[in-house]
Amino acid sequence: MGVSLSDKLVVAISSRALFDFEEENRVFETGDLATYEALQRERLTVPAQPGVAFALIRKLLALNNGARHVEVVILSRSDPISGLRTFSSCREHGLNDVERGVFTRGRSPWAYLKPLNASLFLSANQDDVRSALAAGFPAARVFPESATIAGRNANEIRIAFDGDAVLFSDEAEQIFQHEGLSAFVSHERDNRDLPLAQGPLKPLLEALHRLQKLADANAQMRIRTALVTARSAPAHERAIRTLMAWNIEIDEAMFLGGLDKGPFLREFEPDFFFDDQIRHCESARSVTATGHVAGGVANNAATVTSAS
Repeated sequence: MGVSLSDKLVVAISSRALFDFEEENRVFETGDLATYEALQRERLTVPAQPGVAFALIRKLLALNNGARHVEVVILSRSDPISGLRTFSSCREHGLNDVERGVFTRGRSPWAYLKPLNASLFLSANQDDVRSALAAGFPAARVFPESATIAGRNANEIRIAFDGDAVLFSDEAEQIFQHEGLSAFVSHERDNRDLPLAQGPLKPLLEALHRLQKLADANAQMRIRTALVTARSAPAHERAIRTLMAWNIEIDEAMFLGGLDKGPFLREFEPDFFFDDQIRHCESARSVTATGHVAGGVANNAATVTSAS
């Protein structure tokens, strides 16, 4: 019987999201691929320092307590030889369960998400994230400069999600953007019993919910989730009823009615936060590791190029 990842939570992550390759990426962005590769070869024996998503990945892998529930795969625009440094850095920092990788030497790697059955793609490359989201894969662009607070809850994985255009479709967000708050509230009140369509990160929440049941019996690591949304009553009801229809439970829900999310995230202390709007990401990144879900009506087609 062949090896399969179909029953796993699979996180595909770029080398730059996992490790601090910001100096190397600045060389990559000059367009001089030969110089970039030479620099990486010079540093093959120098372990990279942890990057913005490192602490989250380490915690997720801790769920593999006697069974492989979580798989982490490096998915990077770096060249294969530079990939040697990424794998050696994994070993140096104790990420021994990271065994798979795809290195594409400058070509966008997102198409490999399908054979990997990925539940999440984390990358610092905005083009790759947009392409992945457009193709229906859960993805977020990390902010390498984000703060990290993952060490504060050593035995608990805490992940916070925005609602519209992240867990849910951007159906309601479109109404808000085009017709205003009053029309949004009326629409959500009138459709409170109709579940929202799934958003790009619903498969991740679903996978976490399955793992949560297993993790409850694992004294070493537990999972806690939160919905952190600008919705307020009465629009809150449709969000909760949607989760109920999906048979997914969350641990905390914050209906903030437009308040700045940063202070609330500071209290929840998530290992990672996902939002579709840059202004919320900018607020959150000073508190914790943050991923921009660059899809939906709130986002334009601006792109940023990076190594991985």
